[in-house]
Amino acid sequence: SSTMNMYLFVYDLMQFCGHSWIFTNMIIRFMTFGKDSLADTFHSIGLVMRLCQLLSVLEILHILIGIDKSRLLPRFLQITERLIILFVVINSQEEVQGKYVVCVLFFLWNLLDVVRYTYNMLARMGVYYLPLTWLNFSLCIPLYPLSVLAKGFAICVSLPYFESFGTYSIKLPFPFTFSIYFPYVLKMYLLVLFAGMCFIIRNLFSERMAHLGNSNIKNKRS
Repeated sequence: SSTMNMYLFVYDLMQFCGHSWIFTNMIIRFMTFGKDSLADTFHSIGLVMRLCQLLSVLEILHILIGIDKSRLLPRFLQITERLIILFVVINSQEEVQGKYVVCVLFFLWNLLDVVRYTYNMLARMGVYYLPLTWLNFSLCIPLYPLSVLAKGFAICVSLPYFESFGTYSIKLPFPFTFSIYFPYVLKMYLLVLFAGMCFIIRNLFSERMAHLGNSNIKNKRS
């Protein structure tokens, strides 16, 4: 148990360092170069962002083997949403990488993750600060829907490029009469994205009620 707890602490620390570097880099670049820095966000921090998001796949494994008690489906949806938007939509279309929506997405993702991994690291050591607990379980409620809107906007922005270049669209040769037009797949995924948002927001509210209720009980006892 102590070994697994140490492993989870190291994992959270690595994610905290990665997302903190991204978040700090974005703030410094914006303060230095202003709006000109927004179009270059992906090229500046995209590599670290991709590494952090790939590393987050381990969180699904943590839940499956039982060392993380979080619910599997909400976490799975949140991680796969980011992977699809980052690797399929943004990374595959260079024209999309310079759009301002990429900067907005990265800002929202990293703001949430810096808070979340800070909370997780302290929780591994049995340290709970009520303001941080409140921030961790409250900040995600308004910011997650905003991130979903930004994801949907990124998909809409990318559609003309997928239509023009035919990226990921497949047409099988004769005798097969089957083809996959990827812009249609993305449009269907938009419905899945917003349907999943309703489910995840409901889960966020239940987590907030459970954790903040427990924190209030502990404070009264102390």
